[in-house]
Amino acid sequence: MASVATVDRFAIEPAAREARVAWLLALPAIVLLFLFILLPTLAVIVLGFTDFELGYAGFRFVGFENYAELVSDRTFLRSLWNTAVYTIIVAPASIILALAIAMLIEAETRGRAFFRTVYFLPVASLLVAMATVWQFLFHPTIGPVNAFLATFGIAGPNWLGASGTVLYGLAIIGVWQSVGFNMVLFLAGLTAIPRELYAAAQIDGAKSWFDRFRLVTWPMLGPTTLFVTTISVINSVKVFETVKTLTEGGPNKASEVLLFTIYQEGFVYLRVGYASAMTVVFLAILVALMFLQYRVLDRKVHYA
Repeated sequence: MASVATVDRFAIEPAAREARVAWLLALPAIVLLFLFILLPTLAVIVLGFTDFELGYAGFRFVGFENYAELVSDRTFLRSLWNTAVYTIIVAPASIILALAIAMLIEAETRGRAFFRTVYFLPVASLLVAMATVWQFLFHPTIGPVNAFLATFGIAGPNWLGASGTVLYGLAIIGVWQSVGFNMVLFLAGLTAIPRELYAAAQIDGAKSWFDRFRLVTWPMLGPTTLFVTTISVINSVKVFETVKTLTEGGPNKASEVLLFTIYQEGFVYLRVGYASAMTVVFLAILVALMFLQYRVLDRKVHYA
């Protein structure tokens, strides 16, 4: 019996030592996760139940008063609506365009690296620096966009200066910024599809490119599409830089989005407690969207 216990002890010791080493290696990441993600999130949740304002020494707990105010806050509701419209435009458009461009590049035998670089440049460029370029492109009188429309007899709008078009102008910029990153992800997914599947599909009667796309490409791109959709929705909901740089939420709050409203309340009006309540709502929306996507889309994904 003693010899059996000794063998068991020697068998357990390497596993225990390996577990300790694993925890030691993971410890820096766990500490950073706690300090920079979990702890700030907990602080935001707590502050959402207070009337804390920057510059004042004390604060008091107000319960759900901040959340009750959100329900009747027209600025918050308008920013919520604008964020939803922006996301509905940008996320699907950037996914569809990225997939189409990725398939064209994958089919091209020459210049593939060049086109990858060109389409990825918007991701690598600083959006704040590109704001001047977009202001010129969308200028109502001297902008190339309206000049192009004028060649067809179409009177171009004031893209960034009119309430009816400013959100669409920002959405165009959002699509331009997102397509390159989504394209790289789709290219990786297309490269991983075995070529034998296309040959087998062609033997089975899939003669046209659409049949091969429907029967092979689209099902095999399921995991990639799920990931790209998740990233695209998150990035669309998080839009801030273009609004802050180009429109400041105007005109008449027509382009004010959720993150910009949170920024205004927290860093301009210094109402940190109220801004924290907005942030909690923002995080709840993100979590709900991700949960919904995975519940709906994950069932349709084919994992190779």
